[in-house]
Amino acid sequence: MQQFSDSEKPARVISVAELNRLAKELIEQNLPLMWVAGEISNFTRAASGHCYFSLKDAQAQVRCVMFRHRMQLQDWKPENGMQVEVRACPSFYEQRGEFQLNVEAMRRSGLGALYEAFEKLKARLQAEGLFDAAAKQPLPRFPRAIGVVTSLQAAALRDVLTTLRRRMAAIPVIVYPTAVQGAGAGAQIAAAIGTADARAECDVLIVCRGGGSIEDLWAFNEEVVARAIHACTLPVVSGIGHETDFTIADFVADARAPTPTAAAQMASPNRDDLRQDLSHLYQRLARVTERALERRMQQLDVLARRLTHPGERIANQLAQLGHLASRLRSAWQMTSGNSEWRLRELYQQLLALRPDFTVLATRQQTLAQRLASAAAHRIDALGAEVRSLAAQLAQLNPSAVLERGYSMVETAAGDIVRDSAQLKRDDEVKLTFAQGWARAQVKDKG
Repeated sequence: MQQFSDSEKPARVISVAELNRLAKELIEQNLPLMWVAGEISNFTRAASGHCYFSLKDAQAQVRCVMFRHRMQLQDWKPENGMQVEVRACPSFYEQRGEFQLNVEAMRRSGLGALYEAFEKLKARLQAEGLFDAAAKQPLPRFPRAIGVVTSLQAAALRDVLTTLRRRMAAIPVIVYPTAVQGAGAGAQIAAAIGTADARAECDVLIVCRGGGSIEDLWAFNEEVVARAIHACTLPVVSGIGHETDFTIADFVADARAPTPTAAAQMASPNRDDLRQDLSHLYQRLARVTERALERRMQQLDVLARRLTHPGERIANQLAQLGHLASRLRSAWQMTSGNSEWRLRELYQQLLALRPDFTVLATRQQTLAQRLASAAAHRIDALGAEVRSLAAQLAQLNPSAVLERGYSMVETAAGDIVRDSAQLKRDDEVKLTFAQGWARAQVKDKG
């Protein structure tokens, strides 16, 4: 047995399954979702619905799988030899040790650039306001004529004409022929729209064509067509491709229909619906008319009952007039009697309230005598009281005291001297007598 040193020991041996698992983790964790272009080869569809094929170019190829739920979303059938672009996640099939692409979506080569151009033009026109709802015109309910812009060889024209004939054959249809695909188709479509607008022969314009690939419908994604629709003074209905197809013309048009047939239905009234509406309106009118007649007949009956012969009406009015005259006489008599009774009652009250002048004169004389007696008595009493007050005043009058030989002493300041303590030696004093006054000087005091 060969012996190895510690430094020469071989690395750990792994199984194939471990190797494939490591390769799967390395690939799927480091390679993102991406678009890959190539040619389809060895395309097979299993009974389960899953599709297996190879994607190759001049230098290499890679195995691909597209599961059924992804393939069902495709609106076209992949075939060998087709140049395609696939959006796929790189993966590793462990059981077989094969590198493969797990395809999520597939498109034919060249469509990526078309989609990019579509989105750029759509964003620019939307920013300019060509898609604004405020700029869209309403479709006329009863157009006098309908214009159609499409190819004379297009199946869409037959569908539109058949639909318009079935819905309202009396409306004239004017076709403005143009190419709907190929080089220069966009300019021809724009010219046809401009011609229809300039002639003003119709009230609504249908721009349509049948279904097809994005390349087939590309003429309706051109800017010249979008601006022609926006500048058109006629209401424009677009009916381009199938329900899942959207073009720039659909966004600019005043109304978008999923198919040409639907566009014809939107642009024209349906005679069956109109006939049904007319029938309903006729029934409503009949009911309203019948009810109006019933009301009028009822009113006529009421008026007939009120209608009488002029002689009978005069007799009735004379009878009513006599009745009113009788009521007037009764009312007059009753009012007169009540007024007379009230007058008598007021006369009695007046008599009762009339003054007795003899009594009033006697009472006035008595009051005059009492007033004179009371005044004399009052004057005597007041005279006695005055005399008593005069006697008291005379007793208190200082002049009376001075008449008896007394005098009144005042200081130089005019104060009356009642105590010798008020005076000092040599003070001047004023002496007031019953008759006159004199000044003196204090020589001594005690």
